[in-house]
Amino acid sequence: MPPPAGRATIVDVARRARVSAATVSRVLNGSATVSAPTAQRVRRAVQALDFRPNLAGRSLRATRTRSLGVVVPTLTNPVFAECLAAMEATARAHGHTLGLASTGYDAAAEADAVEALLRQRVDGLVLTVTDAARNRVLDRLDRERVPYVLAFNQLPRADRPTVSVDNRAAAREVVTHLIGLGHRAIRMVTGQFRQSDRARLRYRGYSDAMRAAGLDPLPPLQMPFLAPDARVQLVEGLAARPRPTALFCSNDYLALTVIRDLAALGRAVPGDVSVAGFDGIRIGELTVPALTTVVQPAAVIGRTAVELLMQRIGCAPAAAPELLAHAVRFGGTTAAAVDAAGVGRAPAPVRSTLA
Repeated sequence: MPPPAGRATIVDVARRARVSAATVSRVLNGSATVSAPTAQRVRRAVQALDFRPNLAGRSLRATRTRSLGVVVPTLTNPVFAECLAAMEATARAHGHTLGLASTGYDAAAEADAVEALLRQRVDGLVLTVTDAARNRVLDRLDRERVPYVLAFNQLPRADRPTVSVDNRAAAREVVTHLIGLGHRAIRMVTGQFRQSDRARLRYRGYSDAMRAAGLDPLPPLQMPFLAPDARVQLVEGLAARPRPTALFCSNDYLALTVIRDLAALGRAVPGDVSVAGFDGIRIGELTVPALTTVVQPAAVIGRTAVELLMQRIGCAPAAAPELLAHAVRFGGTTAAAVDAAGVGRAPAPVRSTLA
């Protein structure tokens, strides 16, 4: 199977080092039968050509490293930290260690992170990627037959094993709850759709719930996932017509940012605006009021992903996608909407406190 275009092959290394491909293989496998000068020449060629063996070449990988690579978008969001803790414990139970990389929700950084982990010759990978359906990194891993499992990405392809909740159904459920509280102008606040296929699925679920209630979905308020401040988007969104009485946020970290920034804008939660999130991070239970959110079992996702990966490393057949159960945790950040007659506190005008 040919390597990705532009990448050096073992033949290129052999030609540069003036040895046979078999000799290169022996050096890479640590064979003592190769003289020190020859081995040094091969290693210099490997470094000069930025060569990494194709992991499909089992003769180049006779021993396991007993290490796994993990790639996540960020460590700032506690949902990934909870998942990683479960991954680490499960890997340790299998006698493996973890190598970790975060990508900042950037597709190019994903490629760099995976490359770095493969250079450490990890036995397999657990990844959360920007777009599992159209992802060049996954295409490459498929070509090279590198064992991997996707965590949080939702994809119905058996050849790309995934562990997730049903993002669309879960979003539909929590937005239906907001509609049941009397909210009719509900808007979704989300990270950039190009950065997350999960966010896109959650917007579809939001749209499903709105249409089922005879309501028009409103355009999403998008911002970078790791943005430290949401006030610009909130000023825009809350000034629009119809003025939203509820906000559905694509993750809890963003929901907590929104609640803080609404307070800075003089808006009470839930008195003026109801807010719901998605993830079920534990800190959401510690806020006052507690956050209404979709709870996805992050620890179970992490544990299951590593278990599936260990099966794949053992050459087990590709597993069917694992779709885990979610729940909605009803907190105090959502309340009944002000009715059409104006009963209750009317929304105050939006005033920007930005400098």
